[in-house]
Amino acid sequence: MASTETANGASPSLAEYDLMQKLAPHLDRHMIFPLLEFSAGQLVDEESGDVKDEAKAREITQAKYSLLKKTNMTDYVANLYCELEGLDEPPVEFADKRQKVFSQLETYEQETSKITELLQRDDVVNALRSDKVANLEFLKRDHEVTQEMVDALYDYGNLQYSCGNYADASELLYRFRVLSTDNDKVAYATWGRLACEILSMSWESAIEELQKVRESIDGKLANNPLAQLQHRTSLIHWALFPLFNYDKAREPLLELFFNAGFINTIQANCPWILRYLAVAVITSRGRTKNQGIQQKQMKDIVRIVKQEAYEYQDPVTRFVYALCIDFDFEEAQHQLVLAEQVLRSDFFLLAHADDFVDSARHLIFESYCKIHARIALTDLSARLGLNATDAEKWIVNLIRDTRLDAKIDYKEGTVVMNHPPSSVYQQVIERTKGGFFRTQVLSAAVAR
Repeated sequence: MASTETANGASPSLAEYDLMQKLAPHLDRHMIFPLLEFSAGQLVDEESGDVKDEAKAREITQAKYSLLKKTNMTDYVANLYCELEGLDEPPVEFADKRQKVFSQLETYEQETSKITELLQRDDVVNALRSDKVANLEFLKRDHEVTQEMVDALYDYGNLQYSCGNYADASELLYRFRVLSTDNDKVAYATWGRLACEILSMSWESAIEELQKVRESIDGKLANNPLAQLQHRTSLIHWALFPLFNYDKAREPLLELFFNAGFINTIQANCPWILRYLAVAVITSRGRTKNQGIQQKQMKDIVRIVKQEAYEYQDPVTRFVYALCIDFDFEEAQHQLVLAEQVLRSDFFLLAHADDFVDSARHLIFESYCKIHARIALTDLSARLGLNATDAEKWIVNLIRDTRLDAKIDYKEGTVVMNHPPSSVYQQVIERTKGGFFRTQVLSAAVAR
């Protein structure tokens, strides 16, 4: 493992672990905005409300303006411009653009009003089938709907999205997708709906759209590996929003991330995602219904962290490496302290910092107990990063909640672990497990 100190012996600052520059190229500009808002909030002192670093705050405001000036969020962009330039009123061009946007919205509303009205009628909706071509013919024949009207739904949805009206944009893109036979536009509309549901924090719908995007990537791009890699990279980054904001998304999204195609994408194109994957797996202890899956994912993350250590490291991955590969408990505790600081400065992980620290202590305790029969409470408290009293309470609660086969010897000030010896038969089974499969693989290789 590489040293966690710089050449002059000083520990690296949290700024070194800020992933904004790595995440931003794979996110839509509207998704980058909440990350900038979070960074700005980190500069405000919680007690006094004062800004800690005025220069950095101005830099973030400039980044917001540069990010959003190409959108149609005219009022907000005008306010940012006034803040940067010290003006009370924005220049006239902002008012002109605002009027132009309103005019476009009115035009599209008129062009799509007929389809909107038809799709709100039960008799029309009930007449629609799964065949889009037949549906379009039906609407053209019986209701005089044109292809231009359908395309207007797409353009109107894009405009609403650019204005920050995500719920309206989502509905328009949904209507377009129901009727359009243009496969390319339908694919863009699905990505658009996913963005809308994420930004509206409609997590259940976001998971549904995310699955549709995945199916499109796996199916339609099967013969284009480079496009698959790029699309999977984007989807992985977009999936971070529901992964850390919606508990029910945890299992399906971890299954997605550990899918062969997606885990290969992470290793090849965005190894920094290992931070988020490690946190998601470690904090899934006790959450998943199938603990066997969680244990397999933990083994996988350890293996991948080891493979990618030359490419990417941060305190979270170093914690995993120190504990699960080097079995260096002192280094693991050191990295856990740093990891907590990193999580508290990360947009996606802030709310999971306490959960991660607690789950990480469980891992340290389990690993330490596997190789010791009797552990001094003072030693264990140091490993867990707690004082003696808190460590004792933590261990008592752990023994009670998990029915761990251990007890505290208060007289000796130790934790006594009960390691029941495994039978000779069980040892033989464990040692030969997988032997038959390996023999088959070798036989097949020789037969070639």
